[in-house]
Amino acid sequence: MAEAEPLAGAAGEPEGTERSRIAGEASAAAAVATSDVAEQGPAEAPQADLTAAAFFDVDNTMMMGASIFHFARGLAARKFFTTSDLLGFAWEQVKFRVGGRETDVAGHRDTALSFVAGRNVDEIVSLGEEIYDELMSDRIWAGTRALAQMHLDAGQRVWLVTATPVELALIIARRLGLTGALGTVAESVDGVYTGRLVGEILHGPAKAHAVRALAVREGLDLRRCSAYSDSVNDVPMLSAVGTAVAVNPDSELRDIAKDRGWQIRDFRTGRKAARIGVPSLLGAGAIAGAVAVGYAYRKR
Repeated sequence: MAEAEPLAGAAGEPEGTERSRIAGEASAAAAVATSDVAEQGPAEAPQADLTAAAFFDVDNTMMMGASIFHFARGLAARKFFTTSDLLGFAWEQVKFRVGGRETDVAGHRDTALSFVAGRNVDEIVSLGEEIYDELMSDRIWAGTRALAQMHLDAGQRVWLVTATPVELALIIARRLGLTGALGTVAESVDGVYTGRLVGEILHGPAKAHAVRALAVREGLDLRRCSAYSDSVNDVPMLSAVGTAVAVNPDSELRDIAKDRGWQIRDFRTGRKAARIGVPSLLGAGAIAGAVAVGYAYRKR
């Protein structure tokens, strides 16, 4: 991806909605620049529908659990950082997913990509390919994947929209044969990550900014577009399109979807999963995964 311009210092740093706008614009620019890396579909592709597209959240919508945590687990197994670092990262993920308000995002932003600071971009991308195959490929929701394929079969482009770093999001998109991905853009200088972000994490309003910015660049009619997510934090993105679908929704999003007449698709099994909601499940899963890695290290 193209290298980002360094962010302004603390005194001139953009805040709030301006950060969201910058994050969205940067994500859309990165998505357009790299959309040609997605795997191509069948030779006999359907007639293109150039003004309609679909946007899919990743964590707990397209994939079970948090993609960035699976990535961190893979890096931990390669001794990129210590077990205590992974436990701290897991806790930050729990707070971010369960809270997800503006103050939580601001705090999470400061450490979100610190673990790749100083690392070569190409190296991280190569590791991302390996880790996807090891830890993520079997976590894709078949039902959500089928929904994405439905749009592809109709000649529409399909984009992932996620807080996950855009490089990892693009790997997931390529593996699934999708058009591309909108993700968090990490600053790099001379092909090396600085550990800072361009704008902020692509979360909440920033996702809506990214979708709108991409629509302008690609000539999309958002009234003809669809969006899919599990989280109430993605209501801004869901509200930006003509068709909103709540997939494996948390309790708040389920209520909003019912009030607004949005479609609801739940691919989880059992009533307990629907009652608990994804954020709680993610928190438990993240902690359990981190503890398991910790035990493995101590055993070695």
